[in-house]
Parts: sequence; structure tokens; C-alpha cells
Amino acid sequence: MNEVAFSLNGRPVREQLCDEQLLLDVLRERLGFTSVKRSCEVQVCGTCTVLVDGIPLSSCCTLAVEAAGREVTTVEGLVDRPYHDRLEQAFLRHAAVQCGFCTPAMLLTISALWDSGELDDEQGIVDALAGNLCRCTGYRSIIDAVLDARGVGA
Repeated sequence: MNEVAFSLNGRPVREQLCDEQLLLDVLRERLGFTSVKRSCEVQVCGTCTVLVDGIPLSSCCTLAVEAAGREVTTVEGLVDRPYHDRLEQAFLRHAAVQCGFCTPAMLLTISALWDSGELDDEQGIVDALAGNLCRCTGYRSIIDAVLDARGVGA
């Protein structure tokens, strides 16, 4: 067991962790962040995406000890972002949420790209979301919501 300290949604966390524990399991089972979903477990679907130092990362294939000294963000950590309300309202307006299983990871990926300024056209959004599978919406509503929130037009 190792003591691992990191920041989670802006708050300090210290946990005694085994070297082989996955970040996904620590977030869900130990810390109660069930917005981080388990799905493919092989880094294909994007459902387990969290941000680590602002970069989207598959938590199903990341050891929790790799979070040491870093900032981990789950969808709960997005509420203080200046664009959060705009993005949330656009997702509602465009019915971009159906079952909701992929939504937390989708919002985290969008957030990272928003922060880096990479969401200014439709093709950029399509490319950015390529690693996040959605089995319900067909993506059109998600793309339209992001364009709307960015003020690009859908």
C-alpha cells in the first residue's frame, strides 16, 4: 500500500492504495464518484473518461497511483467552469442526453477541448468526440448542442 495524494475536483485527496488499483475503481468505489462509468474496460468506448491535468484520460486503464500529485476532474468538477450553464442548457435544448450513460465522459471531453479552444467548427467537434461512443443519440444532437453553446450555430 502507498499513500497517494492528488486533487479531485479541486479538493485534496489522500488514499492508501495498492499499486494495481485502477483510477476508475478508486473514483467509483472508494470515493463515490459513480458518474465515472465502467463499460469496455479496454480504452475503446470513452465512458470512463476523466480529466487528468486537463487532458481526457481513460480511467479504466490508468493506475490510481499515476494520479499522484495531479489534478483529477470528474463531471462534478465542471460546475464552476464559466461555460457550464451554457453547455448544460444547450444539451437540454438539443436533447443531447438520452440514456445519459456516456454524458459525463462526453462533457469532460468537450470541456477539455473548450478550454483549449479546439471546438470552433463541426468537423473539429466530430474529431474530438471520436473516442466517446454514444449508442443512443447518433451524435447529431450532441454536435448541435456544442455548436450552440459555443455560439457557432447549429
